[in-house]
Amino acid sequence: MDILAFLDRIPLSFILIACMTLGLAPFIPEPHIWEKLKMLADGSLRKPIDVFDLFWHAWPFLLLLAKLGRMALLRQP
Repeated sequence: MDILAFLDRIPLSFILIACMTLGLAPFIPEPHIWEKLKMLADGSLRKPIDVFDLFWHAWPFLLLLAKLGRMALLRQP
C-alpha cells in the first residue's frame, strides 16, 4: 500500500482527536509533550524511556503535520 494513499484516507478529525488526547495527556500539571520538549531543549532527555515517551506523545502531531502538508500539496495547481 502506498503511504500517501494511506495518509489521504486518515480522517483529519481522527488526527485532531489523537493530538488533543494522546498528544497532550496527561494534562496536569502540564501537557506531557511540553515537559519532554523542555527536557529535549535543556539536554536532559537522556533515558531511553524518556525518548520513547517523547515519540509516543509526538506522533499525533507529526501525523497532523504530514496530513496538512499533503492536503496543501494536493490543492496546489
